[in-house]
Parts: sequence; C-alpha cells; structure tokens
Amino acid sequence: MRRIKLIMKWLLVLLSFNLSLASLGGFAQADSNAFYQMKARSAYAIDADTGQVLYEKNAKKTYPIASVTKILTLAVIEQDIRDHQLSWNQKIKISPSVAQMANDPRCSNVQLNAGESYTVKQLVDSMMLVSADGSTEALALADAGSTAAFNKKMQQVARKAGVHDAKIYNMVGLPNSYMGAHALKGVDKDAENLFSARDLGLISQYVIKKYPETLKITSTKFADFDVSADHKEHMVNINALLPQNGAAPKDWNIDGLKTGNTDAAGKCIVSTGTYAGRRVIVVALHTKGDWKDQSKMQKEFYEALANTYQPVTLNNMKALPKKLRTHHVVHAKKQHSTTVKLVKTTPVWMPKGATWQQARPTFKLDRSHKSAAGQLTAPLKKGEQVGWIVLHPAGMPAMKVPVASTTTIQHTLF
Repeated sequence: MRRIKLIMKWLLVLLSFNLSLASLGGFAQADSNAFYQMKARSAYAIDADTGQVLYEKNAKKTYPIASVTKILTLAVIEQDIRDHQLSWNQKIKISPSVAQMANDPRCSNVQLNAGESYTVKQLVDSMMLVSADGSTEALALADAGSTAAFNKKMQQVARKAGVHDAKIYNMVGLPNSYMGAHALKGVDKDAENLFSARDLGLISQYVIKKYPETLKITSTKFADFDVSADHKEHMVNINALLPQNGAAPKDWNIDGLKTGNTDAAGKCIVSTGTYAGRRVIVVALHTKGDWKDQSKMQKEFYEALANTYQPVTLNNMKALPKKLRTHHVVHAKKQHSTTVKLVKTTPVWMPKGATWQQARPTFKLDRSHKSAAGQLTAPLKKGEQVGWIVLHPAGMPAMKVPVASTTTIQHTLF
C-alpha cells in the first residue's frame, strides 16, 4: 500500500509539472523536430513569395496581438491613398479626444496638440516607427469617421489577404476601454484584437506585395516629427533587427515590420527581411522575456535558417523520381496516362547539401480530379493544375508545389 501511495504521489507531481508548463502560454509546446525552437506562445514563418511555411507553432489559434495591428491599419491607409481617398500630404486636424490619447502615458506616442494639423505621412511614420497610438487613431478617424467604420475596412483588407477569422475592435490594438470617446459601445472594456500568427503572416505577405512602399517606411531608422513650430521630436525606429542595430542578424537585411505589447498580448513581433534573394516573414506572439530577449530570439531564428538551409530552385520534374511524373487517367473505355509538369519553377528552402529525394517527394491529387479509386480522372486540359508535389524538408513543415497535366483528354467516365 505504501508503494502505491508513493507512485500516486509522483504521478501528481508530474501532472502538476505538466500543468505548470501549459500555463506558461505555450512556451514548452514547440515542435521538437523543428530546426529552431521559438520561445513564444504562437509563431509562424514563411517565404514571402512562395508561401512556403518555414516554421509554425500554434499558428492557427487566435490571440491578442497589440500594436502589430498597425500593419493592417497601414494597409487600409495605403489602399485609400492609392484610391485617391487620402493623400500623403493631406493634413489632418487633431481633435481634443485624439490629443487625449496621444498624451496618455499608458500609450505609445509622440505628442499631438489639439487644433494642430499633421500630414498623413507624418502620422504614418510615427505609427510605424515608434508605434504612436494617437497618430493611428487620427489616421483612422480621418479616413473612415469612426472606429466601427474603420474596423469594417480592416476586415475587408484582411479578407483580401485570405484572413476570415480575425476579431477586430480598433485600429490601434489596445483594449477597448483605452479608446475613450472612440471605444465600441456594447463591447467588453478588455476586448482586444484577436488574430492568429498565420493570419498576420498572410496579411504581411499581402501588404508587402500590394504596397511595397510599406518597407520604405518600416526600414527608416530615424525621422523628425514637428509637433509644433517650436517643438520637434526625434523618432528612433524601435525595431532592433534593422541593419547596424544590436540585434541585426548576420547576412540578412531586415526592413520591417512591427512590434506590439499589451498585458494580454505580451510582447509580439512581425519582422521581415531578405537573404540570398529570398524574403522571409517571421511572426512571434507573446514571446518569452523582455524586448531584448525577443530581439535575440528573432536574430537567432534568422541566422539558424541561413546556417541550416538554402533556397534551391526546383526547375522541372526531371529532378524528382520517375514514378511522380506519369499518372494513370480514368477513361470511359480504356486507361490513359498523362505526365505532369511544374506549374512554374519554384524556389524551395532545403537543408544545405540535401537532395530532392531526401525531401521525400510524394504526389497528391487535387480533390476535383480524384476518382473514388484514387486515380486521376478525365476530362483534362493541357496546363490544368491536377495536384501537387509534396516535399518534406527536414526540420520544416511539408511544402506543396503545384503541378499540371501535359495532356488534353476530353472524355469522362460517364
């Protein structure tokens, strides 16, 4: 009986230890097979052009994201500038309620004076370089008239980026109660924007492709903000990963994007940079430790990626096993076959020195072309996508490379 009690005691200790790890916001839940372990509640990293997922951890679960929200806010402003609803040189007059937020010590800000006017460019720079909350509010209200109206614009842009599950309460990323006169009515005072790390990766990918001028803004290290005729504030970009900064990763050129912090969100970051001609986007939510720890973690991730992997271009199917090139096609009276080709040449992050065979390539049929028996079905058109080559680079999630039929087959089974 004493032995059973001792065993039960140790089981309770182990259960308590596991629960303690879970309470750390997911810091102990990293993928043990990944090439790097991000000390964050949630994380996601992709190649910005191909969408290849380089790392993921709790990537589809939504969390508060704080001022990382401002990436989406900027996308709305850039969209409306391009549509001639705003202009970079347009002046925005500051209301007393916006000035109140801009001078709230709980917020990230440059000073804004009620009655003064500032250009859209000034406000955008302060929003992205030093995360100025008052500037963000001023931009959104000038653009849409209210928090709720601007939220709708943010949702529309998010959907264009492929994001459909985000909860948006304001343009700043603060709890609803911080918005003062511009808080949403009937919404909990502690409500904060909720996105997944994957959501933020998709939005950042969309913004960089659609509005490349974003990177000119987010890579600016210093800028002056004229608060009034006799008051100038010198802004220093808070992104420690930018070139020549203390946390700049070796051989990378980091040029964006945004950090954020609230009690609920913890310290969050979306960064991006280039190496060997490839742009990578890295998202980390609720990172462990302080800002210095976060910057160090991001620096280590980028360097580990470059030290372990290299982008290799898959030019054609000849590089892959022969069995993946030719496939049977279900036909009304007899069996046909078709070869498949890459839809386009595709750069893939691969372990240095690895062969395509070591990535364990397999063929996956598109559901719309798959018979009950698992074969390719007619009709087919030459050049029509029929599936993917699935690659499994060691230490990374699987990647799908689209392939198309090289043959046209008109008749169906019926």
